[in-house]
Amino acid sequence: MKTRRMLCLVLALILALALCACGDSGDGGAITIMGKKSDLDKSYMQEIFRHYESSTGGKIKLISVEDAEFEVEAARRFENGEGPDILMHFNNADLSRFDVAEDFLYLNDQPWAGELTDSARNYCLDGEGNLLGLPYWESSVSGCYYNKTIFDSLGLKPAATQAEFDTLCEVLAQTGYTPICWPASGCCWMFQFALDPVFADDPELLSKINANETTYAQIPAVLGMAEWIDSAAARGWFGGDYMDTGWDQISPMLSSGKAVMTFIWDTWFYTDFKGGEYTVEDFALMPAFLGTADKGTYEGGNLNMMMVNKNGDRVDEALDFLKFCATPENYNVAFEGISTVSTFVGQNTNIESQMVTNAKPSIAALERVSTASTRVYGYSDVDVSECINSLLTGKTDPEGCVAMMDEKRIGEAKDRGIPGF
Repeated sequence: MKTRRMLCLVLALILALALCACGDSGDGGAITIMGKKSDLDKSYMQEIFRHYESSTGGKIKLISVEDAEFEVEAARRFENGEGPDILMHFNNADLSRFDVAEDFLYLNDQPWAGELTDSARNYCLDGEGNLLGLPYWESSVSGCYYNKTIFDSLGLKPAATQAEFDTLCEVLAQTGYTPICWPASGCCWMFQFALDPVFADDPELLSKINANETTYAQIPAVLGMAEWIDSAAARGWFGGDYMDTGWDQISPMLSSGKAVMTFIWDTWFYTDFKGGEYTVEDFALMPAFLGTADKGTYEGGNLNMMMVNKNGDRVDEALDFLKFCATPENYNVAFEGISTVSTFVGQNTNIESQMVTNAKPSIAALERVSTASTRVYGYSDVDVSECINSLLTGKTDPEGCVAMMDEKRIGEAKDRGIPGF
């Protein structure tokens, strides 16, 4: 009886070990992909997952994490050696939670690298020029969108320098228009357009502020931004009710012609803008001017990257999946009908706005990778908005505003435990 019982136990152990080996941690041989729930639920992501499985017979296991918990949970998994085969992440300051060089493969030599547009590729590079992931996301171009019909009626042309833009604003204000729809009530993105050139054009300065070796107060351009915004408001360029203008008021102000320009992105016109006296066909794009870049700037889209876990169980399969995603006949299936700037050179089923198409030479010359809000440690657009609104309501002056920005940024970096702070 003992011998039979022992034999049964040995057989059971052998069977369990075999099942464990075949099942490979219970995922059935699938590639594991981890991302925020809202990101993985995007229609084009779901489409590429379905298309891959139906076309290749391969399997994908999604690890969907609630957005608010994602960064902490992803970092915990990699720290404990439990990272997925592919992590979806933006190339932003939160990547500092990971040991990128130890956790992820550099993808410089992948066969699809040349399939990326310059803008998309640049977004995915680290400071040494290594390609960190495959950008697979909707993209947009942010800048100054203006009512070309009103411009034409007044004999005005888009600006090419900060001085020309300031003159446009002055002429529009004297003519009775609100030059710029400035949504100070709850909207926070405008400041990054001003700060992007400051740090994107000077990687050494970005490194210094992230090492706590300099501050905003020591960078003249940051004060220049605060001074320009303060002056623009005082001269009436934002109109009289900008402190009560929020997200829901941008569309009616532009479609009615009450405001002539705003700092925003192209996809907004296809997702939130409701035409009135003026429709999307009445608008065009020029650079954004906010006192920090004489020739203005455009912000490229923030792109979710598929990053490959170099210590994962299925590195080769993960790379094959990325190659599948970056093949024209596959990404054109996933992005069909999606309003986005192309991230691949062969992308032709997406919808690209005529505003962006017409401005392509200017965009090519002046576009910066999104830098201020994504790569400055401790940056918070909500915090910057609070500081700027204190300036606009007379609670502080430009120097005090910049000091507040430093205080909040450094405090956030300390709370995150970033070395040097």
